[in-house]
Amino acid sequence: MFEFWQTALSQSLAQNAVIAALLVSVACGMVGSYVVVRRITYIAAGVAHCVLGGMGAARYLQTVYGWTAFHPTYGAIIAALGAAAVIGWVSLYSKEREDSAISAMWSMGMAAGVLFIYITPGYTGDLMGYLFGNILLVTRHHLYFLLGLDILILLLVARWYDEFQAVCFDEEFARTRNINAGFFYILLLGLTALTVVALSMIVGIVLVIALLTLPAALAGRFAGSLMKMMAWASGLCALFCLAGLTFSYKPDLPAGPAIILIAGGAYFITAVGTLLWQRLRQRGIQNKNARPEH
Repeated sequence: MFEFWQTALSQSLAQNAVIAALLVSVACGMVGSYVVVRRITYIAAGVAHCVLGGMGAARYLQTVYGWTAFHPTYGAIIAALGAAAVIGWVSLYSKEREDSAISAMWSMGMAAGVLFIYITPGYTGDLMGYLFGNILLVTRHHLYFLLGLDILILLLVARWYDEFQAVCFDEEFARTRNINAGFFYILLLGLTALTVVALSMIVGIVLVIALLTLPAALAGRFAGSLMKMMAWASGLCALFCLAGLTFSYKPDLPAGPAIILIAGGAYFITAVGTLLWQRLRQRGIQNKNARPEH
């Protein structure tokens, strides 16, 4: 069971995977908590599916026009931020239905990615790997990106924690306090977009929303404040990632799906357990009240 940790003592790829799991958990826990509280999971999903279009375009430019410095990660960042900006603008200022705009961005991003992959000459199997992720192939380049993202998120949350919290819980209240709700909403979508890119390296585009929201949703059951929710979510995300690496390594299974299955299992076990406990407690109270007094 613990062969992965034995390998991590000697091989850099396994060490990078552990570092990536810990780094991505910080961004996932903090931004994921905002996403769950603000209920913008569908928006995050739309942004995630636009990432493939940016990656495919970047690889096409690399192969056909020799833009060797334009890494697919850069294309993913541009596509994610662009999608977040468009969806945010539609949500705030346009009369267009928000769900229609998200669906359009979602489908167009995936379609563009598939087309770019198809017309790019040569081997493009690594791009398809972004759909399902591979944490064991994370490079130093990716680790620097994850570290920079964590620092950016920590600085912004430390500076504007109250503003983000007001926008997530009660946007109307935020406006009465002269908080620029539109600015902080767009900024939150931008952080969500960057976090989606980071998570796509770990579990892939298809599963990114599960890892972004499940730890935060589970943490919300125990945390009494948003700050505690972020801390719990970060810890749970790290636990799920490391557990997925541990259990998937020896059978040579994909780590991304293993991580999500563990996270999903923990969420549903907790949800069912909480429900059963509440019913048993309620029944115990009813039985106690129904006893005749002597």
